[in-house]
Amino acid sequence: MKTSIARSVLPAAVLLAGVALGGGADAQQGSEPLSYELTRLDSLGGASSVGASINDHGWIAGRSNLPTGVRHAALWRDGALIKDLGTLGGPEKGSTVLWPVKNLRGILSGISYTDEPDPNSEKWSCGFFLASPGTRCFGFRWEDGVMTPLMPFAGGTHSFATGTNNAGRTVGWAENSVVDTTCVLPQRLQFRAVVWGPQGNIIGELPPLPGFDDTVTAATAINDRGQVVGISGICDQAAGRLSAIHNVLWEHGQPINIGDFGGVAWNTPMMINQGGDIVGFANASEADGSNLNPRAFLKIPGEAIRNLGMLDGDVNSSAASINNWRQVVGDSCDPEDNCRAFIWQNGVMRDLNSLVDDREDVLTIAKDIDDFGRITGQGFDDEAGRFFAFVATPIWK
Repeated sequence: MKTSIARSVLPAAVLLAGVALGGGADAQQGSEPLSYELTRLDSLGGASSVGASINDHGWIAGRSNLPTGVRHAALWRDGALIKDLGTLGGPEKGSTVLWPVKNLRGILSGISYTDEPDPNSEKWSCGFFLASPGTRCFGFRWEDGVMTPLMPFAGGTHSFATGTNNAGRTVGWAENSVVDTTCVLPQRLQFRAVVWGPQGNIIGELPPLPGFDDTVTAATAINDRGQVVGISGICDQAAGRLSAIHNVLWEHGQPINIGDFGGVAWNTPMMINQGGDIVGFANASEADGSNLNPRAFLKIPGEAIRNLGMLDGDVNSSAASINNWRQVVGDSCDPEDNCRAFIWQNGVMRDLNSLVDDREDVLTIAKDIDDFGRITGQGFDDEAGRFFAFVATPIWK
């Protein structure tokens, strides 16, 4: 049965307990859900939607396709009513929320194409997630119904936004005016991790790891302590691969190498919780070279990076998010690249498909989890041939 979300009234005491925990204990003081109630979310009329972010107010953000196939950033709230967040250009341009945003202020961040021509004809990072119309792509900040562009560094053409914390600071990456010789065409310009302030102005640039030949950086998440995670590497194609040679944590603006599994590419933190726990994916070994062969990882402060493994029969995995109870979600994939959503907690990775009350369709990836254990992501309806966004609500023991 395909249902809609009922609006939740969240008990403040539970929320405060989760935030106070700061990642220092396991989910719900060690308890685990018996099962999850699965809810498919409405779409904008197209054949594909995905939930990428869920905060503790139950706001779910991501994207949904229009009937034309164009992707638009979307917000689900108040009984699963879907809202088209629009774009920075016309309706034929694409936009999306890609990373867990997490703040409780109603601020969303993502990327959108504009109507301004791209003078360098780059694919840029946006082109790996949205069909490129040959125009500039900017990170955006959305608040109270208004989408505002987040501008690149002086001389740069493009920007890209990921997360925003409760102080209103947004992170991502942006081009500058340097023609970087480590870029692979059509990418030309160098980019660096950036912090935009509450007014949308650039307030910080985050440098590469010292001691290496890294030229670029990109930030993927920020917590309320101002800790930022992301990647350091060379320009390459401006998306993953050799742009992600190193997993990085920036403390007070200074880069720290948090380690990897020996791989020389595709090392990417995806989320940091309030306690400083970091999750993401990292290539399995140096032998992988620039080929993608990821393993989901967890990095707890003071401990070595941990390989979370994968589901039985699968060959790789990726962690997308972590909440303050140290529950981790992501996907695990077989040799044919058929992927299943997982939840990891208390040292065990489980297939989310085996836990939901409705097993009609396959949940392919879990993208985010809030402090109440609610999970959002994407599933596939093989009968309809459609990808749908979902929320899975836990039923606790």
